[in-house]
Amino acid sequence: MNEALRQLADEYWDHLMETQPTMAHMIGDYGYMDRVEDASRAAEDANIAALEAFASRAEAFDPSTLSSDDRTTRETLIFDCTTTAGILEMRQAEFGIDPIFGPQAVFQVAIPQMSVETADHADRMLAKYSAVAVMLDQATERLREGVKSGRVNANFAVTKTVEQLNALLESPVEDDAFLKAQMPGSYSDDDITAWKEKAAEIVVNEIRPAFERYRDVIADEVGPVARSDEQAGLFTLTDGELAYNKLIERFTTLPLTAQEIHDIGLQQIARLADEYIEVAGPLLGTTDLKEIFAALNDDPDLHHTNGPDIVAQSEEAFAAAKAAMGDWFGRLPESDCLVQETQHGPVAFYYPPAEDGSREGTFFMNTTDPTSWGTFEVQSTAFHEGIPGHHLQIAIAQELGNSIPAFRRNGFISAYGEGWALYTERLSDEMGLYSTELDRVGMLQADSIRACRLVVDTGMHALGWSRQQGIDYMAENAPMAMHTIVEEIDRYLSFPGQAVSYMIGRIQIQQMRADAEASLGDDFDIKGFHDVVLGSGCVSLPTLHRLVKEWSTA
Repeated sequence: MNEALRQLADEYWDHLMETQPTMAHMIGDYGYMDRVEDASRAAEDANIAALEAFASRAEAFDPSTLSSDDRTTRETLIFDCTTTAGILEMRQAEFGIDPIFGPQAVFQVAIPQMSVETADHADRMLAKYSAVAVMLDQATERLREGVKSGRVNANFAVTKTVEQLNALLESPVEDDAFLKAQMPGSYSDDDITAWKEKAAEIVVNEIRPAFERYRDVIADEVGPVARSDEQAGLFTLTDGELAYNKLIERFTTLPLTAQEIHDIGLQQIARLADEYIEVAGPLLGTTDLKEIFAALNDDPDLHHTNGPDIVAQSEEAFAAAKAAMGDWFGRLPESDCLVQETQHGPVAFYYPPAEDGSREGTFFMNTTDPTSWGTFEVQSTAFHEGIPGHHLQIAIAQELGNSIPAFRRNGFISAYGEGWALYTERLSDEMGLYSTELDRVGMLQADSIRACRLVVDTGMHALGWSRQQGIDYMAENAPMAMHTIVEEIDRYLSFPGQAVSYMIGRIQIQQMRADAEASLGDDFDIKGFHDVVLGSGCVSLPTLHRLVKEWSTA
């Protein structure tokens, strides 16, 4: 281990914890739990300068003198710093109105997940709440900067976010997410009541007024000059092409163009059509793709009616995966993964365990509308978000301990993380985890979504597509309810580039496996392959290619 490089990696991790206190708290580092992110322009400038300095220092190390693992640290640090700085330079906060991942949505889920172990922690949570109000005012000012520079959101984002903020501000204070924080085990009922009274005072006097100011600027200052939904993508901004190219670099880790990604998506959609006919055709009594999609969308017998049944089906999928893991993975996670209902956030998502063991991994299923969940969708989603998907990738990385730097244990590079999770949906089929042929159709539906993402994300942000074109394309090529499609499209418009990471990453991991199988022949070991892929924490795809090649040619 190169001690100077490790020291640099540790310094970088300290910087991440200081600038991303929410992530710090979520993984069990309580050093900054009285803070939230600084959303000001000045903090953004300081962060860019710091990231560029870290990258420059990492580049100074001669890779020919480093071990394979130290090369991984160097490569990952350079990638993480340069691509993050590049995106920050695009000043996306100026048009940061987000109905999917905005503060009005994120805090509803995040606050109840934050560990609160002691009375001091509980007091510091109250300080965090006051900091939330400051952050909201900073975000409000960034939107004003966007109005001045002509960089604003589209109408859909303004309308939906204002509606969400109105609902939040009109809800009873006693139901507010900020009153649902975990409480120390040592607290009595009287202690909890007293804490909640203090929290409610901050909600009423600081947080909700800040949310109200945030809403008013969105409605009254951004709204009148918002872009039309016909021009909701980045291509309409003067620096939109540059911004999208930087986002592609960050989210795919590869030198791909928008057109190349678009074309890969079209190819994947064409391949999936044949699979639907082969797998779903006999089940649904038709080989007509439109009729297959219509049956999957509209047949009430193929859809859930309540949240507990969705959770139960997810837990059954996890039980099957846990029973089979030992045959496919050499290293297994010590942390468990639980299933929980939510009425906030994306349709499904995963929260990692805390490194200190205070919280297990959690797979959230949004059951606001249970009927939007097809019975055939749940297993593939559970395998992706939980086991053997995100949970194995993230929990195993955390449990590598000090053998790798903290930023590799706890960071997240989307092409690697989401690519792995999508890879495991097909791996689960190899493992025999899908209960029925209908559940295998759910695997195809999930593939359709990720293939469509390549087409519509690039279409809307680089190729001049309107929001409606994106909606229409997904409706034509993926069996999904219309309201789910709209939510997906709005997510891609609010979070440009991230959606293409899934299928690009999956294809790359599949290619790495095929190359290793060809190189090793009968000596290929699937456990060994998976342990290599999961054994170095978060890495870029080029670094993962190197690691797999080193393993397969050793």
